[in-house]
Amino acid sequence: MNGVTASAGPDGAGAPRRRGRPPAPESAGTRDRILDAAREQFSARGYEKTSVRGIAKAAGVDSALVHHYFGTKERVFEAAVEVVFGPVLDQRDSVLEGPPDEVGERMTRMIIGLWENPVTRAPLLAIVRSAVNNDAAAAVFRRLVAGQLLRRIAGQLDRPDAELRAELAAAQLVGIAMIRYVIRVEPLASADPEDIVRRVAPVVQGHLTGP
Repeated sequence: MNGVTASAGPDGAGAPRRRGRPPAPESAGTRDRILDAAREQFSARGYEKTSVRGIAKAAGVDSALVHHYFGTKERVFEAAVEVVFGPVLDQRDSVLEGPPDEVGERMTRMIIGLWENPVTRAPLLAIVRSAVNNDAAAAVFRRLVAGQLLRRIAGQLDRPDAELRAELAAAQLVGIAMIRYVIRVEPLASADPEDIVRRVAPVVQGHLTGP
């Protein structure tokens, strides 16, 4: 065998389909397709019940390709988390731009806005649920949130306990997200996002720059 299998083409006729690494022009598209399938699988099934084989099947590729691009399930999950948190990581510096006494509102708006966006909400739910229930997923979540977001914000606070301040602010917002979007406790689950920002931003501001 030469590693080529038959698959149906658009007209139903058999067409060769190669296993393993695709030709160079296909690589970017194949990787993106795998990542899209991974986000859907993690969102629908959670970290524990998602498998590399299941991701490959959903992407329409051989599981060897998933290993080729990402290595392990943990690395696929990390890549999926990075995509979801991309808007946050892109805005992390802008949170600290502007008046220091408004940094709490900017951070609160950024996080609440990410959860309010239907495009990012479902994968965020999967990420949070997976991080709560699985050590490997929690480690990925910590690396990205603590390593790339909170430490960057803390580095701009000019406070001796800056990392603790940033973590307390994040804990405030993660707690609200859990109650509003994951557990869905009323009346918080149905509250106006602007009302949440108005009430929570001063508390986040206190964590970041208060006494």
